[in-house]
Amino acid sequence: MTDPAVERDAAEAASAFSHPPVAPDATAAYGEHPDQVVDFYAPRGERACAPRSVPLVVVLHGGAWRAPYDRQHITPFVDFLARQGFAVANVEYRRGSSLPHQGAEGPVAGRWPETFDDVAAAMDALPELASGCLPEADPRRMVLTGHSAGGHLALWAAARHVLPYDSPSGWRLPSPPLLRGVVALAPIADFTVAQELGVCGGASAELLGGASGFDERRPYADPAALLPTGIATAVVQGRSDIVVPEAVSEAYVAAAARAGEMVGLTLLDGVGHFPLIDPAADACAVVSEEIAQLAW
Repeated sequence: MTDPAVERDAAEAASAFSHPPVAPDATAAYGEHPDQVVDFYAPRGERACAPRSVPLVVVLHGGAWRAPYDRQHITPFVDFLARQGFAVANVEYRRGSSLPHQGAEGPVAGRWPETFDDVAAAMDALPELASGCLPEADPRRMVLTGHSAGGHLALWAAARHVLPYDSPSGWRLPSPPLLRGVVALAPIADFTVAQELGVCGGASAELLGGASGFDERRPYADPAALLPTGIATAVVQGRSDIVVPEAVSEAYVAAAARAGEMVGLTLLDGVGHFPLIDPAADACAVVSEEIAQLAW
């Protein structure tokens, strides 16, 4: 007998991935590797016609940090945000191997330290890149968002100023990043809980180099260990998500509270993992409004 939750998740994924990819208005490199690029989307709609600069929304895609899932799958969501009047940057980064190894069942999640190297380098380069590709974008009004594994990376990027002092070169910032805030969508935000629940086949441990590196590297990579940040943060989570269950988001919000920081948590009834980035879903409009509240 088919599990109704699995059927719903499959239907939601099919809807989210049914939209054709949307080509960017410009692309710029922040490094020499083919994956070290950012696609830029100019704002459309009424707000785009206003005689002033517009907020820049930076998007980090998900896909369990695994190679088969690149930035193309999130371009319909990126285009949706551009049609709400935002300038949008869609960041690519190096992900894991395309082939399994060491007994893994599928492609390996992420590269250590390259995945984090890339996110740090992209964020540092974005103001200059945006000024050349999207002169209407205002990097002083930047909101960072990401879905699933990209939600993890968004939270991590906003916490670089609280990373341990012995973090790899280029990761730690001396002061908070210039962000209006972060909107994390079903993020893998607490690695300990994610591993307990087997999220994405244990992708969090793979990202950190396997079980042997999990405890050693987690303080440098786990958003739940990098609090408080002082950056306005909102989490949007579907209650029916079976890919990254709400318990992961709730654990992050609880960790923030223990650190003396309030993180907003919006739980959507009857919503799974993929409607958050599906332009055809009502949940996507909720995400856009969360971003707008920080950006405008």
